[in-house]
Amino acid sequence: MANTGLQLLGFFLSLAGLAATVGATLMVEWKKQFQGETHRIFEGLWMSCSGNERTTCEFHQYLLKLPTEVQATRAVMMLSIFLSAVALLVSPVGMKCTRFMDGNEESKSTTAMVGGIMLMVAGLLTLIITSWYVKMIVQIFDSNHLQSFEFGNAVFVSWAGGILTMAGGAFLGCRRCSRSQSTGSISSNLLSTTHPKSNYV
Repeated sequence: MANTGLQLLGFFLSLAGLAATVGATLMVEWKKQFQGETHRIFEGLWMSCSGNERTTCEFHQYLLKLPTEVQATRAVMMLSIFLSAVALLVSPVGMKCTRFMDGNEESKSTTAMVGGIMLMVAGLLTLIITSWYVKMIVQIFDSNHLQSFEFGNAVFVSWAGGILTMAGGAFLGCRRCSRSQSTGSISSNLLSTTHPKSNYV
């Protein structure tokens, strides 16, 4: 029962991590710049916005003209979302609370492990690419304070999504422990049946 609870916790943590990763990918506040006291400029992976009290946004039209950090972050974030989505489709097949593959416990455990590993890889990709993006923005800011951007709120949402996805994948993939416990209990039951009590009066 405890293992089932851990798997459910991991699944919902991964689901929250995927939602945060998708939200961060769509957010426009990956980079921000303030010109004067009122004019604001925000740039995301898909569009940029600028204005004073009212901001206008437009999609990036030319992929090859985008900065390297934007192109790389966009590609890796999409890969992370794809891996997480596939893992969340695969993982329920191997969870103990579902009826899939009830007759084959080994395959069921392996399926849950594969889903957990995919989620951990997806979360790690999100953390790595987001940290690299922040490093690039900081380097640009240090070299030119006047024309450079600072990183925005989408970075923190992306970090949170990566951490949640990795944590969920770890919970989903740790069911090997309970399987070893179950095999231990089975072996103890076998020993108890093969060596019955011999205390007769």
